[in-house]
Amino acid sequence: MSETTGKERDWMPWAIITLLAAVFLALFLTKPTPPAPLDEGTEASGRLLSEDQQSVRFTHADLSFDIDPKAKAIAARAVHRLDVTRPIENFQVDLDPRYDITEFTVNGTTVTDYVHEDGQLRFALPERLDVGDTLEIAIAYEGKPHVARRAPWDGGFVWSSHNGKPWIATAVQGEGCDLFWPCYDNPMSEFETVELHITVPEGLSAPANGVLQGIDENDDGTVTWHWKSNQVNSYNVALNVGPYEELRGSYDSRYGNTIPLHFWYLEGNKEKAEELFAEWPDVIDFFESQVGPYPFADEKLAAVETPHLGMEHQTINAYGNHYTKTPEGYDWLFHHELAHEWFGNQVSNRNWDEMWIHEGFGAYMQPYYLRWRDGEMAYLKAMSNQRSGLLNRAPIVSNSPKIEHEVYEIDKGGPASDIYAKGSWVLHTLRELIGDEAFNMATRRLVYGRPDPQPGNFKPRFGTSAEFQQFAEEESGRDLDWFFDVYLYGAALPELVTERDGNQLTVSWKVPGDIAFPMPVDITVDGAPQTLAMTGGSETITLPDPRARVVLDPRQRILKVSKAIDRYQEWQRGSARPIG
Repeated sequence: MSETTGKERDWMPWAIITLLAAVFLALFLTKPTPPAPLDEGTEASGRLLSEDQQSVRFTHADLSFDIDPKAKAIAARAVHRLDVTRPIENFQVDLDPRYDITEFTVNGTTVTDYVHEDGQLRFALPERLDVGDTLEIAIAYEGKPHVARRAPWDGGFVWSSHNGKPWIATAVQGEGCDLFWPCYDNPMSEFETVELHITVPEGLSAPANGVLQGIDENDDGTVTWHWKSNQVNSYNVALNVGPYEELRGSYDSRYGNTIPLHFWYLEGNKEKAEELFAEWPDVIDFFESQVGPYPFADEKLAAVETPHLGMEHQTINAYGNHYTKTPEGYDWLFHHELAHEWFGNQVSNRNWDEMWIHEGFGAYMQPYYLRWRDGEMAYLKAMSNQRSGLLNRAPIVSNSPKIEHEVYEIDKGGPASDIYAKGSWVLHTLRELIGDEAFNMATRRLVYGRPDPQPGNFKPRFGTSAEFQQFAEEESGRDLDWFFDVYLYGAALPELVTERDGNQLTVSWKVPGDIAFPMPVDITVDGAPQTLAMTGGSETITLPDPRARVVLDPRQRILKVSKAIDRYQEWQRGSARPIG
């Protein structure tokens, strides 16, 4: 999402980055100015919650949207029920100030004295509320939502058409839920239940989160789709409207339950949709075997065609990859968004600073799937494709609270696309270090909070990098401070340096800050394999001949400095032409 120059954008090796990085690494670095600037507070997704906001717990949201495709406008009503956990007299909720508020009540009392600015609606409660009280806020509002210039990297509404019929979607991860409904625009904001009533012109469908409760035909030539979902993160609530047809099926899980499958595809795409739909069981089996049970099986596993690339909207993932074929023989975009049902929706980060928990794991699951399905060569090829786009300009995790743009934008000091491909390579290196069993169990504990997930014995949760390190240490029996300090909390990569003196070879790790880095290294000497323990960060061996051929890390198990890639990136920078 960085506002880099055209020359800087062009040098990145997008052409050779297949699968995930082919699109995500490139487009996350090029955030154009939106057509209508957002209020600064609305744009700042992930601001820390105020004391008042931390004094309540959301229990239920009932959201109604009347979509007007011709006017590109909405008329909406949001009713929130909240439990009071600390005494409270004032309240704030996030909502884009572009909307006109037509009705506003708090516990049934009309509120007229409020401030709607800086991306928030602030007001005094009619009376002080104490612990155990219930707060109900009802807000009716209308207007033209912010339009995303290039969703999903720019949040907002996408107004499009297919065969002359309206085709509409929302994608608000970057700028937040407050672009179209009142909420807490913060990763820690989740509702126990969310109901959606989406009214659209007759002939259009409106698939959304959760379980369909019914479709009502209205006297004015519109229909209302009613959905209900449980424990949804605020940015995952999504509207999708279009001339859809639907594929239905079910998947018999290895955990003994049955998962409803739904795919809403555009008119005319049935054959391609059926081909993609046929891929789903194999992908689901991968995730369930390597990570654990699909988290939302009591609702559905679904996707919907959208006029933007994709987004991990809980139980209704956005799909806009145009059924693109790849040599690997699967749809990486569907796979990546489905990964987020585990990494992002089941386990969510507590702050944008740890967005790599969503995206690093999500990016790693594509190569990991190829390893599970096709073996090591397919896996290593996919990992190699991700490697050449790493930036290494900022740590993946800074250990300080961040808003969204401070993570995704290089010019604001963020790791940007490194939360994807570098996060993936960190996981690759960790798995190679501690082994498949320990890695999979640590991952499972991060996702579910327990080592033995079964349908019905877990709920969505929040996770942290420190927690994942703890799980990895407990499962492997290793101290991994040195690993995470370098790879997550530092920007520069470790460098493997060698020195020869006759038939003596010294291999050493060069690490910023000269901290201990006991990463073992595989080598071959004239084709014969051996492993250097590197307990003290360096090791000297005797070669059979001063001219013996030594290959370091022949399977590329370790994320480290690559002079070849450094030279390639430098050449790309020098040879790039500005984009006109």
